[in-house]
Amino acid sequence: MENSGLNERWDGRAKAAALLMGGWVALLWLLEVIDVASGHALDSGGITPREFSELPDIFSAPFLHGSFSHVAGNSLPLLILGFVAALSGIRRFASVVLTVIVIGGLGVWLTSPANSVTVGASGVVFGLFGYLLVRGFVNRSPVDVVVGVVVAAVYGSILWGVLPTDSGISWQGHLFGLAGGVVAAFAFRSPARRTAVTNGTAP
Repeated sequence: MENSGLNERWDGRAKAAALLMGGWVALLWLLEVIDVASGHALDSGGITPREFSELPDIFSAPFLHGSFSHVAGNSLPLLILGFVAALSGIRRFASVVLTVIVIGGLGVWLTSPANSVTVGASGVVFGLFGYLLVRGFVNRSPVDVVVGVVVAAVYGSILWGVLPTDSGISWQGHLFGLAGGVVAAFAFRSPARRTAVTNGTAP
């Protein structure tokens, strides 16, 4: 009965994570369709650095993209990394993503070149990567450490994206998104498990 309950809870979390990430990616594509149809009017929701009136755009920028190829490049890693991260619970996942968006967005706002506009979910992708990479070590969870190793093996090459090698790519968004994910791993660590012992005998 106990194993059955655990399986049901796991299935419920997996379904919730799949629905959430499937809906998120579908929303990104829908927004890009609207953006193209409107002559890229939505791109004004991107981050323009060091203008205080643009600060609210740190919350809209991760949902907007410059082209269909741009959203296509972010869709699969966002879907996979988001699904894995959301398996630990939707509330915690939402807190992690919000932390990544705020830290990543502020980093872009502070450091991006003048007159630039930054859009795209790649900062969130880097944030989820960083979160999954270090979560297991922060929580001292062997399972999560293995997950982090697998994530590093599959997506580790994206770390090159934090280097300023291409003027058309926001390495600032990648770098600060990654930092946001690491901060989130510490901020939302799992509570330590305690084992009760009474006089050296089991209750």
